Amino acid sequence: MKPIWKAVATTALALALGAPAMAEDIKLRFAGVFPVDHQGTKMMEQVAAEVNAAGVGLEMTVFPASQLGSGEALFEDVARGNIDFASAFIYSDTDPRLEFLNMPFLVSSYDDMERVMLDMGSDYNQILQGITAEYGVRVLAANPEGFVGIVATKAPENWNTFDDKGMNIRVWSSNAVKATVESLGYRATTMAWGDIFPALQSGIVDGAICCTKTATYSIFAQSDVGSHFVEYNSLLEQTFYYGSERTLAKLNDEQRAVIEAAMARASADFFAYNRENDAAYGQKLIDSGYTILSLNEAEQKAMAEHVRATIWPTMEGAVGADVIARVLAAVQ
Repeated sequence: MKPIWKAVATTALALALGAPAMAEDIKLRFAGVFPVDHQGTKMMEQVAAEVNAAGVGLEMTVFPASQLGSGEALFEDVARGNIDFASAFIYSDTDPRLEFLNMPFLVSSYDDMERVMLDMGSDYNQILQGITAEYGVRVLAANPEGFVGIVATKAPENWNTFDDKGMNIRVWSSNAVKATVESLGYRATTMAWGDIFPALQSGIVDGAICCTKTATYSIFAQSDVGSHFVEYNSLLEQTFYYGSERTLAKLNDEQRAVIEAAMARASADFFAYNRENDAAYGQKLIDSGYTILSLNEAEQKAMAEHVRATIWPTMEGAVGADVIARVLAAVQ
């Protein structure tokens, strides 16, 4: 090697050895349960795109469609730090106090949802935050999507009364939801989300309480599953963006702020989308061949009063009378 090139090479090597190594972006896993083409997954992708473009040393990857586990399992994995963030409902398997999220007929409109559930500063969400904090989980944003109905493969008998419906309906893992469905005259079978499709197709269940009209069209009608949507407006579809405190502790203030802002923005966008499209997706359901069964005002009022009187008192044993009282005060 000629002396000049030897000197250049030596200098370059010295600079390389003396320079600090470029830090790699922190990789974050964001797990969800919505199907790949669902609006909820699109909102997760919006969060990841915003976080990754912020230039704060983060690389977030979205894992939709329960790729990293069911909604029931995600909370525990996030608590342990195995998964960094999740978009899912928070089930009461971990703590019976979380059953308050399943209280039927708590709110009656999108305005109520926005005031009580969307606002992370509301008393309702502070109750939730206090419970999840005990498990090392921080709720970063709430996603109230709308009222769920029953997706059914046939018209229920006596669908607008409390009489026996002659149908077996899937419910998620909640004693309150199971009791609510049974109080309306259905038989109820607890079943994980991932088992609904084969159960409906094989006739193991005749329907499932699970989804808004938007989700029913996107998930079931487009797959030619189901024929009726019973609109009781008793329970909410609500998911949450939540994260592991172990992960959050590894991030700096700027990184945490970017994630929180991205999730808050996506939460607001998702709520607006569902609010604006509820009626439109109802029409899409009808156009696809579905029949929508809706209660009139008197029937809705009677059903709400019946379920509240029947179900709310039974929840105190699991949730705690103090939590129930705080929840009811929060929705006033």
